[in-house]
Amino acid sequence: MQYRTLGDTGLSVSSLCLGTMMFGSWGNKDHDDSIRTIHHALEAGINFVDTADLYGRGEAEEIVGKALAGSRRDSVVLASKFHNPMSDNVNDRGNSRRWIMRAVEGSLKRLGTDHLDLYQVHRPDPATGIEETLGALTDLQRAGKIRYFGTSTFPAHQLVEAQWAAERRGLGRFVTEQPPYSMLARGIEADVLPAAEAHRIGVLTWSPLGGGWLSGTFRKGATGQVSSRTELMPGIFDIDAPRNAGKLDAVEALALLAEEAGLSLIHLALGFVLAHRAVTAPIIGPMDIEQLDSQLGAADLVLDPDVLDRIDKIVAPGRNMTVGDAGYFPPALTDASLRRR
Repeated sequence: MQYRTLGDTGLSVSSLCLGTMMFGSWGNKDHDDSIRTIHHALEAGINFVDTADLYGRGEAEEIVGKALAGSRRDSVVLASKFHNPMSDNVNDRGNSRRWIMRAVEGSLKRLGTDHLDLYQVHRPDPATGIEETLGALTDLQRAGKIRYFGTSTFPAHQLVEAQWAAERRGLGRFVTEQPPYSMLARGIEADVLPAAEAHRIGVLTWSPLGGGWLSGTFRKGATGQVSSRTELMPGIFDIDAPRNAGKLDAVEALALLAEEAGLSLIHLALGFVLAHRAVTAPIIGPMDIEQLDSQLGAADLVLDPDVLDRIDKIVAPGRNMTVGDAGYFPPALTDASLRRR
């Protein structure tokens, strides 16, 4: 396992970050098996674990807390996230000071720790000023409840705006960004990654396997439900949907390239993400030890330049294969009243 510096924090983190979304009701419902998987990751050298209050409405955090009980907690860089609804209460969500102060206490309790190494805003909140959010996170940092804070799926202009706001108001700044990035979702190459590099922001990419599209499961000729996600989100994961035809063609071409390079498609996908100089670590999201083992071998992988060039010919730099790959749609696009006043 190799280690990289997280932005300009001085923290050394493993080149693969363990994501925990698939532990609990959203994936592996066996808590003991999920804990064994986390322990296996730590034994393999992973020291970076990412979770969120959203995952199973706190269930994943509880599993992580049990897995890290005792001395293991001190050896792990532990990250969580807030923003998404945690109840039917209209204020139990968002990026307001009121919710941040409540959300962090809930996460700390479920994780069984007195601090988070990294606390991340899961999505932008158009209703909340960025200085409100930065002020609350800075207070938590000064109180010792979090060490650093970051963002997830923020557009480039909002990342830059937040850096300016922090400097202008004397507040702590976002030191990480967590965007979607894979061989099939390259939109962030145009602006988010250059902005992160310019401002020395560490980048932790989610969905490096394209939500499973690059796991080898989604292939031409597959019949029936090839993934549980097909039923949950058919528009994104249905291989028979016309909107996904181009993505399926790209997967076939990438699978052939992986075979010619003597790699699994999974290793090609992770190696691609690791190759970008702005990326600190991709977040892998295994459900069990078998899936974890299929990904661990990519931690030290360095792809040949010609392989990277051939990937560029299959999916052009800066291109998302489908609209849904962006991971976030700003109100300027989703709210018609903002376009037709």
